[in-house]
Amino acid sequence: MGILYVVATPIGNLKDITLRALEILKQVDLILAEDTRVTKKLLNQYDVKKPLKRYDEHIAERVHGEVGDRLRKGERVALVSDAGTPGISDPGSRLVRFIQEELPDAKIIPIPGPSALVTALSVSGVNADRFTFLGYPPHKKGRQTFFKKLEIIEVRPIVLYESPHRLEKTLASISEVFGEGYEIIVARELTKLHEEIFRGSMLETQSHFQGEKKKGEFVIIIP
Repeated sequence: MGILYVVATPIGNLKDITLRALEILKQVDLILAEDTRVTKKLLNQYDVKKPLKRYDEHIAERVHGEVGDRLRKGERVALVSDAGTPGISDPGSRLVRFIQEELPDAKIIPIPGPSALVTALSVSGVNADRFTFLGYPPHKKGRQTFFKKLEIIEVRPIVLYESPHRLEKTLASISEVFGEGYEIIVARELTKLHEEIFRGSMLETQSHFQGEKKKGEFVIIIP
């Protein structure tokens, strides 16, 4: 029976790849990637020449059968996301669950590494002995209810992910719940050229993230 490796990859700076992750990627028979174009850049950087196959939320279940067949033949497969650790706000958990249920004898081995969630918390200055991670807020359905419930969550800080397209609306929704004077932390473009850790009131935060500052990937921490 084969092996599925769940491999964490850099969240921005390609130098953050671990030696063990590179070793595994060079050994496997197939790499499953959320976006093959993104993963190709990483593989080219380190001269890794392995077959790539798309694995995202739209086609996840359609790939499971092939992965199962490969593992039954004793092959080794690596699962990566666009950035960070698979299974965190991406469909990687579906593949892991499929293998656990359908191929219980197959090994599933985690190869740890970068995570935007942990990276942001480490420089937030907020006690993170316990925290609540909610991933990306809903795009449409349930969005209003999602933000209203933030105020009653007891385990703090609360950590959210957000894309540049919805950042402005998300900050406005948080401000409606907690008030303009409430202080939060926003991490932008972690490990990349324009990395920024901003701390300020909701009013200051909304004012700050305008124009070019709205570009990138964001981690929002609500103390």
